[in-house]
Amino acid sequence: KALPKGTVQNGDGVVRYEKKSNGKGVTVVTDSGKQVDCDVLIGADGIWSAVRSVMRDAPAKGDGSGASYSGYTVFAGELKYDSPDNGQVGYKVYIGPGQYFVITDIGNGNYQWYAFLARPPDSASSTPMPDGSSAYLQGIFEGWSDEIHAILRVTKENEIEQRDLYDRPPSALKSWTDGSVALLGDGIHAMMPNLGQGGCQAIEDAYVIAQELSSLQKRSNAPAGLNQYERRRLVRSAAVQGLSRFASDIIIRGFDTPAKVYFNEEGQLKFENFNYAGIVTKMLQPILPLFFIVQFNFLYDGWRNEGEIDLKATLGFGTIGGLVLLLLFGSVGEAGLLGAEGLTALVGAEGLLDFEAISAAVRELFSSAGL
Repeated sequence: KALPKGTVQNGDGVVRYEKKSNGKGVTVVTDSGKQVDCDVLIGADGIWSAVRSVMRDAPAKGDGSGASYSGYTVFAGELKYDSPDNGQVGYKVYIGPGQYFVITDIGNGNYQWYAFLARPPDSASSTPMPDGSSAYLQGIFEGWSDEIHAILRVTKENEIEQRDLYDRPPSALKSWTDGSVALLGDGIHAMMPNLGQGGCQAIEDAYVIAQELSSLQKRSNAPAGLNQYERRRLVRSAAVQGLSRFASDIIIRGFDTPAKVYFNEEGQLKFENFNYAGIVTKMLQPILPLFFIVQFNFLYDGWRNEGEIDLKATLGFGTIGGLVLLLLFGSVGEAGLLGAEGLTALVGAEGLLDFEAISAAVRELFSSAGL
């Protein structure tokens, strides 16, 4: 149904809110100082959410905000592109140590690409690019697939943006709601973009919120409906957050060219890339296709958001995912397995997992393995 004229108002963001003294509704204060009374406020204002800041009594950005830097900056491009495999291949990923490249067909001859680079935060201010971003990336990916260079060469500078990637740990110990106020999308579960799930999870949030609020018999029950929304969405969104960070922080750091053992033409035994990452990558080659099938089923088909947890959808994902984790963390003796103390260290005050601690653990793991 079309919304009445004036329902959507842009250009005057929410800066804070105040719950009404009678417990019924919220007064919202915007950038312009205007005050708006409402029954429910949904904070869908992104990773640096002002609504979240008020709810948690914490900074929206920076120290104390709960957001952590992923270790990656990303260059993103979008353009009309005459790809030789248009309509045949929709998604390509090229992975290497410390960087990777993604090309995706978004329809009607339009393409997006992403170049992920392991860099310190704010690297854009200290990285010289005298010939522009495209030329810089062509140098960074020298020797990689011609498909990468073909799309970079035709991308104009005004079609490229760079941003540092931040996310948040799952918020299990701190509520998503405050009376008639609730957080949605990146405002509560910001995640890495590797699986393309940030927007998808926000849509799922909105769907569940609509279900809960439309089923209310009276406005005073709004807080209870929002609490139920949180219960239905917590486990699902936390799993996707963790999976997204896993894909970017562990697989990309840990995987390499698979180890290879063979006899050359002279009959000599040869070892190529016979190190920790190469061996693990070789071991996981037959497992990963199955893991990706289960993963995509979990993301797109297997979870119904009808309860706090969908055991059927979780079983296969957890079993295969657990095996991948076991191999990553335990294949080489000197790298060691995470013990009880190590697992405790990975649980943050914010919720289920502390992503900064996970990143540190992964770096230490691969360092101890000589990578």
